[in-house]
Amino acid sequence: MKISKKNLSFIGLSSLVLLTSSFATAAEMSNMDHSGMDMSGDMSGMDHSGMDMSGDMSDMNHSGMNHGSMDISGMQGGQPPADALSPDYSNGVPYGQYGKPMMMGSMPLWGVSVDDLGYQFDEDQINFEATGWYGTDSNRIKLRTEGSAHTKDDKGIDSLSSLAYWKPLSIFWNGEAGVAYDTENDNAAVMAGIVGTAPYFIETDARAYLYTDGQLRLDLGAEYEWRLDQHWVVIPEVGLTAFSKDDHDNGITKGFNEMETEVRLTYETFSRQLAPYVGVSYETALGKARGQRRQENESVDSSSLTAGVKFWF
Repeated sequence: MKISKKNLSFIGLSSLVLLTSSFATAAEMSNMDHSGMDMSGDMSGMDHSGMDMSGDMSDMNHSGMNHGSMDISGMQGGQPPADALSPDYSNGVPYGQYGKPMMMGSMPLWGVSVDDLGYQFDEDQINFEATGWYGTDSNRIKLRTEGSAHTKDDKGIDSLSSLAYWKPLSIFWNGEAGVAYDTENDNAAVMAGIVGTAPYFIETDARAYLYTDGQLRLDLGAEYEWRLDQHWVVIPEVGLTAFSKDDHDNGITKGFNEMETEVRLTYETFSRQLAPYVGVSYETALGKARGQRRQENESVDSSSLTAGVKFWF
């Protein structure tokens, strides 16, 4: 196709005129005063769908912004506003006669638990084991006593009582440390022990007593609750006692002296706070204690029917 040179000259002249007009219009708009323009109108009707915001803004130069002049003092603490809530949300209203509320874990409480109060028919004696405590979930003072009261002959009471400080050692184990007194050998001792729940929910306790005469006593015990239904429970338990040296005056030999076992069938009533029971107990001497008891014409093994009650409040 052949194009005339005259047409090309005309097109070039027209383009130059249009470009010159565009620059003149831009210069005129830059000198316009925008201060009187009202931009408060409703712009909700504007159609922004055609606006392309996908451009890359990473090349924008923010170096000219001065952040040092920004006022952020309201974000740095200081005095709270007049209408702010108080830290405990009381807003100045008193707590009343009961005082400020406390978390349950830090509230001092008390409790009493009688794990055994029963009669042994063949031995003709009353066995007892009771614990009382006062304190929180983290620190407690604990008073404990266990033993037997004979109902014939001398009608004496043999008991081992302790006053101890109690503290949790882990999720399942608690530690105890304090002082104790043994009426059977009329001697005081310092005591330390650990009590808790072993695997398979076996309640376990181990306590050591160091007497003033140098004798060391170790008591070990284990108990399990086999729940038949919501009220009937079978409780087997076993206990071992060992000493560090011979004491013939009190019928004690070095090593393990005796083992006590008992199986009880309990029925829990009154929200499980009261549980009467019946059962059978068995006691036997161990090691050198068997020979010593035979020399003193004492029984080496004994068994008995038992009946009693356990409760807590």
